Order: sequence, then C-alpha cells, then structure tokens
Amino acid sequence: MMNKIRMFLGLTVLVFYFCINDYPIHSDEISDMQVHFIDVGQGDSILIKTPHNKHILIDGGPPGAGKKVVAYLRKHRVETIDLLIATHPDIDHIGGLVTVLKQVNVERILDSGKLHTTRHYAKYIQQIQKQKIPVKIAEQDKKINIDPLLDIQVLNTYKKFRTNNQSSIALKVTYKEVDFLFMADVEIQQERQIMKKIKDDTEILKVAHHGSNTSTSLAFLREIKPDEAILTYSKNNHYGHPVKRVVKNLYKVKANIYSTAALGNIVIRTNGETYLVIPEKEPLDSLYAN
Repeated sequence: MMNKIRMFLGLTVLVFYFCINDYPIHSDEISDMQVHFIDVGQGDSILIKTPHNKHILIDGGPPGAGKKVVAYLRKHRVETIDLLIATHPDIDHIGGLVTVLKQVNVERILDSGKLHTTRHYAKYIQQIQKQKIPVKIAEQDKKINIDPLLDIQVLNTYKKFRTNNQSSIALKVTYKEVDFLFMADVEIQQERQIMKKIKDDTEILKVAHHGSNTSTSLAFLREIKPDEAILTYSKNNHYGHPVKRVVKNLYKVKANIYSTAALGNIVIRTNGETYLVIPEKEPLDSLYAN
C-alpha cells in the first residue's frame, strides 16, 4: 500500500493521520501534480496542474459560477488553459464555460460530441467559434497527450441514443502510482463498462453525478476500491444530492468522503507516490458561522 497523508472526512468529523513517510509539501526536486475541485455549487469544475505545468480545466460549473472559476484560475496564476474538457452539455457543467472562454486563453477543447438544444449550449458553441478554438471530439479508450508524465485515458464518451449524462466524458488520470477517476455524470450502465477496464485500485474518485441515485453502484466501488471520494454539490440543492445509498456504498468500501458543499474548494497534491488532500474549510465551520 502506498505511503500517503490523508485527511479523513466522515461527513462530520475531520481526522488527520500520517503513514510512514511525510508528504513533502515544498520541494524543488519533486514535480507535483495538483487537482483542484473548485466549489461551484451544484455542478462540476476541476482544474488539473500537470507536473510539467500544463493546465487542464474539466467543466465550468453553472452559469453563475463562471466568474468564480475565472477568479480561481487567476488566483492560481493560470494564464492559459492548455486543454479544456467539456464532459457533456448540461448547464451545471458547461454554463460557466461561456465566461471562461471570454476571459481566459484556451488552446484547445475536448468535447463529448453530444449536441444539445439549450440557450446556454448555444452560447458555449458561439464562444468557441468566436475565439476560433480547435475542438476535438473525444474517442473512447483513446489517450490524451498533454504531459509525458501523465497517462490520461478516455473511459466513456458519447454514443448514439445516449442521454447527456450517459454521454459524459469519464477519464482515468494516472501519475506514477496515483490514479484518479473523473466520472462526470455517467450512470450505472456506463460504470459497468468502465469497471472492466480498471485493473488497479483507485486512489481518488470524483463521484459521478454529484452522488445521484443514477450512479455509484456498490459493485462498481468494490471493483475500483477508492481510497478517497470527492462529492461535488451544493448544500441546498433540490435534487437530494448525495442520496443515502451512495453515501452508504462509499462507507461500505471504506472510502474517505470529501464534499465541496462542506469543505469548499478541495485540492489534492501528489508527487506520484504519496498525496495530500487539502480542503479549504473544516467541516464544522458552517456550524459556527454567523
């Protein structure tokens, strides 16, 4: 089992514990990968800083989160997005990208290819055309080349007769010994196919569809064996996310649960051998807020 520092959240209790070797937070000798789960409320937006300082942005949250995503990028000195990935055309994933495309330089886009007939999707397409950004349609099982130290594989994308969520781009990102699964909004049917491709245990799982009842079966979790589970949702969402079944399933496989609703922005830093989970807030902060 790899050495790691993990910050454990059981929804209400935060516990720090350390394994054999301390994680080196500051070291010029180690090229870190950073994954930022940006708190955009009810939606997804994830920033990946690769070891060679390339920037990948996965989704942009709902329309109202666009300014927050841009501010977050600027705070972390991201001047160029080398690859923007729009997992699927639902408003809580591409809504904020309209603002991002207007204000941040984007080199290229990977899109699911799933078309949608909403006003926000039309604005997203219009900005791509206006900025003349190259777009590639994701292909299942293909690798994404952006940093030679990372192995990035497309596990799921659009096929005919699939819904928006079923067409989500799901990704496996591997840096040496550390695996991330970004599940977007895929459903149980797609999880069944994805689990056949996962040969190793997964360190970090971005839970599909904000913890909805459509996804995250116990069979899937038992197959991938996640150590850490990240839930992205708004505390006051009217969908009931995350549902009790998903939370119970995560507990059954002994995954540590983190949520943007409770902890705000969540950053994971890794040198490919160990990793550190850094939440913006402590889970009890909201209880003492005025």
